[in-house]
Parts: sequence; structure tokens; C-alpha cells
Amino acid sequence: MISQPSRYCTVELQAQPSRIGQVRRIVSAQLRYWHLDPLIDQAALGVTELLTNVHRHAQPDKVCTVEIELLLDRLTVSVHDHDPRLPQVRDAEQFATCGRGLAMVAAVSESWGVRPHGDTGKVVWFTLPAPTSDAALPSRYPAYGAATAGPFADLGAGPQSLADGHAPGHAPARSAVVG
Repeated sequence: MISQPSRYCTVELQAQPSRIGQVRRIVSAQLRYWHLDPLIDQAALGVTELLTNVHRHAQPDKVCTVEIELLLDRLTVSVHDHDPRLPQVRDAEQFATCGRGLAMVAAVSESWGVRPHGDTGKVVWFTLPAPTSDAALPSRYPAYGAATAGPFADLGAGPQSLADGHAPGHAPARSAVVG
């Protein structure tokens, strides 16, 4: 029996430097909303590195989707882009200023990986262990019709339910398009 429902959030964006900072703030706000403050630094660093890789390397475009999901005691952050080429961890020199993104993701996460997404790109993901106490999770999931509910209130767009587009069992989704 699953005693805690999943929490799910998705953001679509063009992986440009200004948008990467916005998504980092969205992820941080969502984790605060879920009372997962201890995971904010690791999740924000990981999503920044993955989005920077999309910005630097993805072809034919920089359009991507960030998903964060809390299921029981595991937070998964994933980035889907349209480039089918799979990334590889490089052996960077000690003082290198680039080429260390996936190594940093590996260092701050519990696990990480990449999987092809058909002919439409790939998904790069990482997981973080989440607290399992009831105090770490909201006591109830809010109504999603109100534009002022949750961390997206400052974005000018209310959360939208994407439950139809995702696997059964997901809680109503929070979604934002960063344009």
C-alpha cells in the first residue's frame, strides 16, 4: 500500500541562460512548498548542470522539459530534450571550468542516468533521498484551479493539471511554461 501519494511538477522551456535561473528558482520554490528544504541546494545544482548541458550541446533546438517527482522517499529530477545523442561523463582536469556537469550531478545525487526517448531525444535524470516523515510533506494537496496557489503564483500563470498526459497514479500536476 502506498501511504503517501506522489507529487509532480513539470516546466517546459528554451534552455537559455536567463531561463535556467528561472527554472532553478521554480524547482527551489516547489521543494519549499513540499517541505523538502534540505534538498534544495542539491536539486538546484543538478538541474542547473543538466539545463546548461542542453544549452551547450542539444540539437536541433534548446527546447526541453524539466520534471520533478516525489514518490515516497525519492525525489527524481529529469530533463528531456530533443537531441538523441547520449551524454558522457568526461575526465576533466582538476581546475577545468567546463565539462564537469555530469560529474557534479553524480557527486550530489544518490543515482543518475540517461535513457533514450524514442527518436525524439533523451532523458537525463538524477535522484535524491527524501525525508519520509509526515512532517516533511504537506498534509493535503491544494486545489489547482486557483492561480494564487503554490509556488507558481508569482509567475502569472496558474498551475495546470497534466494528469491526462502522464502515467496513472500521478497526483495532479503543477506545470509552468517559461517562455
